[in-house]
Amino acid sequence: MEPQESQDAPDGLEEQRAFICASFNQDTTSLSVGTKTGYRLFSVTAVDKLDCIHEGGLPLVPLPVECPDVYIVERLFSSSLVVVVSLSMPRRMNVYHFKKGTEICNYSYSNDILSVRLNRQRLVVCLEESVYIHNIKDMKLLKTLLNTPTNLTGLCALSVNHSNSYLAYPGSATIGEITVYDANNLSTLTLIQAHDSPLAALAFNSSGSKLASASEKGTVIRVFSVPEGQRLFEFRRGMKRYVSISSLSFSADAQFLCASSNTETVHIFKLEQHSPSQDEESPTWSTYMGKMFSAASTYLPSQVSDMMHQDRAFATVRLNMFGLKNICALATIQKLPRLLVASSDGCLYIYNVDPQDGGECVLVQKHRLFESGEEQVEEKEEEDPEDGSPPPTSQSYAATVALPSTPPSSTTLMGYSEEGGAQTGDVIPEHEFAESPVCLDDENEFPPVGNQSN
Repeated sequence: MEPQESQDAPDGLEEQRAFICASFNQDTTSLSVGTKTGYRLFSVTAVDKLDCIHEGGLPLVPLPVECPDVYIVERLFSSSLVVVVSLSMPRRMNVYHFKKGTEICNYSYSNDILSVRLNRQRLVVCLEESVYIHNIKDMKLLKTLLNTPTNLTGLCALSVNHSNSYLAYPGSATIGEITVYDANNLSTLTLIQAHDSPLAALAFNSSGSKLASASEKGTVIRVFSVPEGQRLFEFRRGMKRYVSISSLSFSADAQFLCASSNTETVHIFKLEQHSPSQDEESPTWSTYMGKMFSAASTYLPSQVSDMMHQDRAFATVRLNMFGLKNICALATIQKLPRLLVASSDGCLYIYNVDPQDGGECVLVQKHRLFESGEEQVEEKEEEDPEDGSPPPTSQSYAATVALPSTPPSSTTLMGYSEEGGAQTGDVIPEHEFAESPVCLDDENEFPPVGNQSN
């Protein structure tokens, strides 16, 4: 991956901050970036402003343990709990309370850590041939899944909904089989035969009721019901070439699914069932041809029939780059749907998404992740009136998204108070932690439990 350079930075500093990894938190309110010198956490709750809320690692902000070359950094929602793994110690997972600057605990494993996933109940560590499941409240190891199929990239997904804590990981190294595991009850739920070729990407929706998957070919994306494993949707990303899909992400309401790859296009699919009654009410030429193809598909080979039933992208984004790794996420920022793309070119791109008509998404903001005081690039569909007059009361979607953003209201989040929260050395009560929604307080949600190793 290429570093992002800044003319204002001292010689060599931006090279030391080279982009290594990036991840969004569970509700897409912050972005975590791993660099050669540590990691950075950004707030993504506004379009025109990207606040760096924490910078950890040496020599920027010293921590109890040196962590250069961070290749895994995961934050738990908007809490101060962050999990860090560095190339200097790839077998050790460090869990920090970054606001206090203290280490909660660390665990060492028998092999390199390939990925980490967490929700409010569980923390999952994935190695090449094993999976470790921890209780996130006290970091105790609950279950070790040994001799899992070879998983060179550490591919796995953990549902954000802590009431089910479903875990998905490859059930085979040679075909696209998915194992869905109940991380709360520590038992296997189902096996899903998703693709013919090995898996490349997995993602749950926010409730854990849907699971999206893509294979190494990258041409077809499928969505399954959980825990039943029934195929619900099938989308075709493309036919001309195989691609490497780097991320899948549902919108919060599970109405949309985005997919990014090593190509210049990000696809957004709409999860909607086509009603037969709607087809009958609108007897158009396209509807007639659709019925003809549907009838013909029953006589064709299964591969051709499947292709004819696949839906294409509802909306797309054309990036100005090719071959770079990037991750995407759908979020509602300042009351409007947005697509976020964090790229290894060191930038975060924010696009407007039209939820009614789809089509080509519009770039509204580009943030550089490693420069201080850089100029922000902003593109709008319509300019604001020069005389400052208020916009008309009836506006199109394009006019609405072009309005200048307003800062988020400063509301107080209810969480664990200084008096009633978890005290140092205590474990958060199960009934408090399991209630939903839970807003964790930055100062008290995870007491230090000491260093541990496995």
